[in-house]
Amino acid sequence: MSHAPSSTAAEPVIADLADFDQRSGSIVERALFNHRHIVVLLCALVTALLGWQARHLELQAAFEKMIPTRHPYIANWLANKDQLAGLGNTLRIAVEAKGEAGIFDRAYLDTVRRISDEVFLYPGVDRPYMKSLWAPAVRWTGVTEDGLDGGPVIPDDYDGSARALEQVRLNVERSGEIGMLVAPDFRSSIVLLPLQDTVAETGKPVDYHALSLRLEELRAKYEAEGVTIHITGFAKVVGDLIDGLKQVMLFFAMAIAICTAVLWWYTRCVRSTVLVVVCSLVAVVWLLGLLPTLGYALDPYSVLVPFLVFAIGMSHGAQKMNGIMQDIGRGTHRLVAARYTFRRLFLAGLTALLADAVGFAVLMVIDIRVIQDLAVTASLGVAGLIFTNLVLLPILLSYTGVSASAAARSLRAEQAGGADGDSSGAQARHPFWAFLDHFTRPRWARVAIGAALAMGAAGFAVSTHLRIGDTDPGAPELRPDSRYNRDNAFMVKNFGASSDTFVVMVKTPEFGCASYSTLARVDALEDELQQLPGVVATSSLAALAKRASTGMNEGSLKWYEIPRTQDLLNSIVTRAPREMFNQRCDLLTVYAWLADHKADTLDSVVRTVERFAAEHDADDIRFLPAAGNAGIEAATNIVVKRANVQMLLLVYAAVTVLAFITFRSWRAVVCAVLPLMLTSVLCEALMVALGIGVKVATLPVIALGVGIGVDYALYVLSVTLACLRAGQTLSQAYYRALLFTGKVVVLTGITLGIAVVTWAWSPIKFQADMGLLLAFMFVWNMLGALILLPALGRFLLVSDRPAARAREAGGEAGFTPSAREVSP
Repeated sequence: MSHAPSSTAAEPVIADLADFDQRSGSIVERALFNHRHIVVLLCALVTALLGWQARHLELQAAFEKMIPTRHPYIANWLANKDQLAGLGNTLRIAVEAKGEAGIFDRAYLDTVRRISDEVFLYPGVDRPYMKSLWAPAVRWTGVTEDGLDGGPVIPDDYDGSARALEQVRLNVERSGEIGMLVAPDFRSSIVLLPLQDTVAETGKPVDYHALSLRLEELRAKYEAEGVTIHITGFAKVVGDLIDGLKQVMLFFAMAIAICTAVLWWYTRCVRSTVLVVVCSLVAVVWLLGLLPTLGYALDPYSVLVPFLVFAIGMSHGAQKMNGIMQDIGRGTHRLVAARYTFRRLFLAGLTALLADAVGFAVLMVIDIRVIQDLAVTASLGVAGLIFTNLVLLPILLSYTGVSASAAARSLRAEQAGGADGDSSGAQARHPFWAFLDHFTRPRWARVAIGAALAMGAAGFAVSTHLRIGDTDPGAPELRPDSRYNRDNAFMVKNFGASSDTFVVMVKTPEFGCASYSTLARVDALEDELQQLPGVVATSSLAALAKRASTGMNEGSLKWYEIPRTQDLLNSIVTRAPREMFNQRCDLLTVYAWLADHKADTLDSVVRTVERFAAEHDADDIRFLPAAGNAGIEAATNIVVKRANVQMLLLVYAAVTVLAFITFRSWRAVVCAVLPLMLTSVLCEALMVALGIGVKVATLPVIALGVGIGVDYALYVLSVTLACLRAGQTLSQAYYRALLFTGKVVVLTGITLGIAVVTWAWSPIKFQADMGLLLAFMFVWNMLGALILLPALGRFLLVSDRPAARAREAGGEAGFTPSAREVSP
């Protein structure tokens, strides 16, 4: 594509279309504009078709999509998943009694029974592994005169009498479930619901939103009967997220309204404002139609992508509209003006959108399906923008043009700004643009670069404290005062933090799980885990064997050791809970209940288990981390930590290559990329200040910010370089870029920053965090393109030839470009 100088003065003003050579421009321009009616018709048909397809779009989530399925920890869990039911996606429903008798009350136990019976029939429940006080698998074991005895916690002959209730109390105390299924104060108990990935009857994924709604109905129903219900688990988090994310439409509408209002205020032209908004929305419609067509759905993390697509479209659309408006203001015919703007900005716009797409696409290297789906979703949206905002919008504006008053106002604003940029027009320059132009001077440039280095160093020092994973207890995706996090706080307070479980799988030869050597090493691991400050309690077959040995010897603690007699161990194993080992006795588990799932807690557990495994793994025994929700989150944190660095390197490599292809000058690439790097460093420092960790929800933000932020630099730099090639000084070239594209850079940067900062009021915490981070990156990338870019250009894009110094001494703030340095 030919890249004509971006100084509009270099292009003739053609008022009569008959005077314009329709064969001018590149082959792409001629193909599009000489057949523009066909282009408009095709876009209309595609929009109608994909708009119809968008009706089939679903908002859903799946547990395994949000975890790194190829990480060794997750691979270990998946390989043994069928024998480890309840250690992944599990719901916990705590039923809290309000009466004085606590859980040992006839009405309370009847309520728990009815709740258990009701949720047992929910779709997707892994019914054989469901647990509650009424489940036959929840048993007690005790020592009697005749030896060991046991049975269900609630016996078959339970009749609700005082005697029966006292028997239930005794059975609970002997069950080992205090702190697990039963609160130590005996005022609440848990109904445990392991969930499958799909509904067995239909083969379809579990609908977490529908499940969450049913749970809320259950909560309302039974709380009216005198109990309090607390519900936690992945499925409830996702259900609450989906329910809350429906409010995204409100924020989306607010963003559209804000962007439309500001754009109209800038242009005072209804038709062009409407076209920019419509073309950006058309790209969103295309995206929403393509997703179900290609078999994708929106999830709680990618649901924000349509807004990002709209935001990028508004940024590029405003640039095209501004260029056409300026040309029409000079008297150019609207079709010619559209073609002029297409020539000037198509390459910069295409490069910027490709940088956006590549920035999103590199997220595919992260082995977490939900992020990979987000990458696909965002890349599809950006691909649509290449047609809707780079092609369709200029063609539509070539039909409609802009209002005469808006065009005249644009011309007056340019003339009032001193568009010539020379010393004679210095008095007429716009104060703000004149201030920014100071950064093309050596002294101001040194101050800007020095300030950037200082901020970068300080930001980097702060960013070293950036945490990987959650920094708060509960579900950080939701507000701390949300119903879910209040429920989670209740669970942690009353059930020994049973909602955060780290499980180590121990593989042995068949029937080897009950050997003394195996249990002795398991006991050693348990001892080490118990020393960690974040571990509240542990459990394993080894610990059970020691308790059983004591019970078999009249309760004497002298016998609190693992029996060495295999027959005795075999006797203990036959009475052990099913979740401690599998049917073939070649897999047993070590449970560690954690105080929380913060990154530091998980790191200490992971280091301890990995070190222990390295020291004790042998041919007859292997210690494999990790199952349980905390184990899965630990694996996710490991992948996120590695991916954070890998992603940034790939994003910047892609942006650098695309910028070099566009400008073919390493100096220009440095000017474009360094401001983005500063923003990334400062964004990580901001995350530390706000207490935001790097996790699945926030990992894509920095990549998105780099991709979107490079737009500003590319537009400003492309016009600046074109003017430098035309023989203008840096001051003249940069000032021309400010008047031609800089105004819109400021407009879109501030407008989009205001639009996304409204997310701070979202009930969804990660959406609020993303809004704050994106607003910061929008505004800071804008400032980098307007301040740091010309400062870097002063030392990289110009030479210090005597003629340049002479002009500077004569009062002009510009410098003569070196053709070798600025020419492509």
